[in-house]
Amino acid sequence: MLKALLKHIKSFPWVSNVTVYGCLFAGGDLAQQCLSGSEKLDWGRTRNVAVVAFGFHGNFSFLWLRFLERRFPGNSVSMVLRKLLLDQTVAAPLATSVFYTGVSFLEGKNDILEDWKKKFLNTYKTGLMYWPFMQFLNFSLVPLYLRTIFTGCCAFVWATFLCFSLQKGDGTMTAALDWIHQLKKK
Repeated sequence: MLKALLKHIKSFPWVSNVTVYGCLFAGGDLAQQCLSGSEKLDWGRTRNVAVVAFGFHGNFSFLWLRFLERRFPGNSVSMVLRKLLLDQTVAAPLATSVFYTGVSFLEGKNDILEDWKKKFLNTYKTGLMYWPFMQFLNFSLVPLYLRTIFTGCCAFVWATFLCFSLQKGDGTMTAALDWIHQLKKK
């Protein structure tokens, strides 16, 4: 079965990668709601996160990872470090910005930049404690045709954090750890 799945991904890399990425990212919102003890799931919010994930994040990740591999081929230390530097200085700020503004736009907020202004810098700094390690593994060990899916698996955890930050947090790891600590007390 795994062999058939990998064959499908190789045959239809864009559709497979973007679909898995989008589902995992939207799943992060559902996980955040469930962990928060929501009695009723907010499917509208999950839809908004999914639209941003399918419309931008999955597609951008797929194209971005291919661009990086074409520009800096291979997994030598110097190539991996170049990809990492570009990923964290170009892609990370863009992806974080699109998340906050995209979801705010879909929620119909008057000021779609409000969450971005309040949380972007903290979220970006928090991401620097997570994404470089994940992308190092991605660029070093994962074949190109599976990189967006791997990033989507990592994005599940990240989306859970982002959705928490969007709803209750300030984009800092401290706020997220406090939230997790409160969950353990329940």
